Amino acid sequence: MEFAVLGSGSGGNCSLVRHGRTCLMVDNGFSVAETEKRLVRLRTEPESVSAILVTHEHGDHISGVARFAARYDIPVWMTPGCYAFAQHKGLPKAGLLMLSEPLVIGDLEVLPVAVPHDSREPAQYVFSDGARRFGLLTDLGRITPHVIECYSGLDALMLEANHDSEMLANGPYPHRLKRRVAGNYGHLSNGQAADLLAAADVSRLQHIVAAHLSEHNNRPELARRALAAALGCEEDWIGIAHQDDGLDWRQVA
Repeated sequence: MEFAVLGSGSGGNCSLVRHGRTCLMVDNGFSVAETEKRLVRLRTEPESVSAILVTHEHGDHISGVARFAARYDIPVWMTPGCYAFAQHKGLPKAGLLMLSEPLVIGDLEVLPVAVPHDSREPAQYVFSDGARRFGLLTDLGRITPHVIECYSGLDALMLEANHDSEMLANGPYPHRLKRRVAGNYGHLSNGQAADLLAAADVSRLQHIVAAHLSEHNNRPELARRALAAALGCEEDWIGIAHQDDGLDWRQVA
């Protein structure tokens, strides 16, 4: 199994998980042309995408899904709540994912995980090829016991480290937006991401990648420092999923 990122942040999110003949795309907040360009960088043909999984209906995650899916005739999956809210975005008829109920798509098993975020029935995902597990976890305001349980024992993890709390408090956002980002249905801070790593079983981790970093309220070195401290590892072992450059393919051995 392997994973890669086309881009991660408020300007657009899109990730890939691949095993055998199955390549799953998670979200797409980019235009068709931009998605195609970023796929070239990852040496991946658009026609190889087996399905698109949507986490929630916010524009930076869903704005490019309908056109890309229509262009390449790709099935789309999301929760019923997300679909009910997102139909007006021109989405094709979507397959419905039930939270906490695993779904097999080709060579991968997908577990949709409920998370607290200010959207309609959001889901994050844990993927398995039968031997290894990769977790994608962004866009949640707090860590719950259910999240800790689902994201324990992973072989690889892409984890939101959206903001540094001090930078957010002193930064340019208006007060209302600061409250939303830092609230229980907003985004994880570096410290909260570190808390998850301290609480979960991380003994199998081969890869840890910080994702969805805020352009205005975080810096890669701050995210790396917080996560490395929680894991007791070198800071340069922490990967970063960038907004512009994404993340090249990483294999889960």
